[in-house]
Amino acid sequence: MEIKRKIYRQIVDWKEQTKGKKALLIEGARGIGKSTVAEEIGKNEYKSYIMIDFNTASRKTKEAFEDINNLDIFFQTLMLEYNTRLYKRESLIIFDEIQKFPKAREIVKYLVADGRYDYIETGSLISIKENVNNITIPSEERKLKMYPVDFEEYMSYINEDILMEYISECWRKKMPLDSKMHSKAMHFFKEYLLVGGMPQVLVAYINDARSFEAADVEKRDIIDLYRDDIKKAAKRYNSKVSAIFENIPAYLSTHEKRIVLSEIDENGRFDKYDEPLFWLDDSMICNLCYKCNDPNVGLALNKNESFVKCYMGDTGLLVSLAFNENEILTQNLYKQILDGRLSLNEGMLYENVISQMLVAKGKKLYFYTRYNEDKHRNDIEIDYLLSNESKTNYKVNPIEVKSSKNYSTTSLTRFSEVFGKRIDKQWIIHPKNFVLDKDIIKIPPYMLWVAI
Repeated sequence: MEIKRKIYRQIVDWKEQTKGKKALLIEGARGIGKSTVAEEIGKNEYKSYIMIDFNTASRKTKEAFEDINNLDIFFQTLMLEYNTRLYKRESLIIFDEIQKFPKAREIVKYLVADGRYDYIETGSLISIKENVNNITIPSEERKLKMYPVDFEEYMSYINEDILMEYISECWRKKMPLDSKMHSKAMHFFKEYLLVGGMPQVLVAYINDARSFEAADVEKRDIIDLYRDDIKKAAKRYNSKVSAIFENIPAYLSTHEKRIVLSEIDENGRFDKYDEPLFWLDDSMICNLCYKCNDPNVGLALNKNESFVKCYMGDTGLLVSLAFNENEILTQNLYKQILDGRLSLNEGMLYENVISQMLVAKGKKLYFYTRYNEDKHRNDIEIDYLLSNESKTNYKVNPIEVKSSKNYSTTSLTRFSEVFGKRIDKQWIIHPKNFVLDKDIIKIPPYMLWVAI
């Protein structure tokens, strides 16, 4: 059974809207499923397709890209090499792992201008950005970001579409789920949180009778690939990138969850780590969340780059990065987290998965804290600030994430007292059922996808 990805519809929209006038570059982290969805498009939406994997492409195929003065010969070479007939305006050519052969990306301009076929490019986002020094980036490209499988896609994969429809209905009616359905939805959400959204991990998990161990093996393989990418790609600052990456679980386990450079570099300053942080964010391995000094019009205008949280792009990978294999096996950690008996780390995981869901919705991540000089500590801590995206009545939406059923709303109350006129809606994401408490919308995490 295949995983149905919502990006499929977006790619079909590209095909229908551009009608061959732009190529499509699918950007995303390793293991996200870019090649799979591109090939599915080729199979289902075109009369024929050729998929050129530049990891394995023949010498003759690569040589064809060196001379495109005669495109008839170029296309003839591809048809012969891949034993596939191409049909004008009915065929797709996929350049897979295009970072391995940047020349192919450079000639997209001429292929699109020729107009015979459609083109999709895929590859590791890190290497795509690194390997462009000696080529002209085509303007005839439309870019589309691809993220891990989201909770809604996960529920469809495990045949729980009816439950997701019920969740959506409850949100529309602003009513809680039936208590048994709430418990069931929370169980599936925790399951998703632990397994994550990397396609090969999900397939291993389901095919091995919901085996967390099978999923963990696949996740560690992906993490090792990320480590290799860091060593190869971030040449000028790979030690700094590596230090941040390996310490993500440690940062997120603290109360404030932000990066403290002194813990990895006694001379560490953020002006020396801006490129490594940008690299991790741009690779889509991680999602960065910056402090907003003043929650006002234009959150980005008040961004404080010296206060930043670094979340993993996939929460399932965070679980495997945080615990080694022996800890997972000997302490039965997956079961402890699933049963809610590992409270120390549950908050870290909840906050990470919410960041993942917000980013997949196209949201930029910001948080807010206020330090109280008298108390020598923060007296306001808001996990996320979202804009209501209104151009005429700009306001912010503060969000707090709670992993426990017992919590206080002190920070949200104080934030409301200080910035009340700037607030649109106040949100709390908690393990309990939906409730509208005065001016605060309290939702379970499984409802976030349909609510935001």
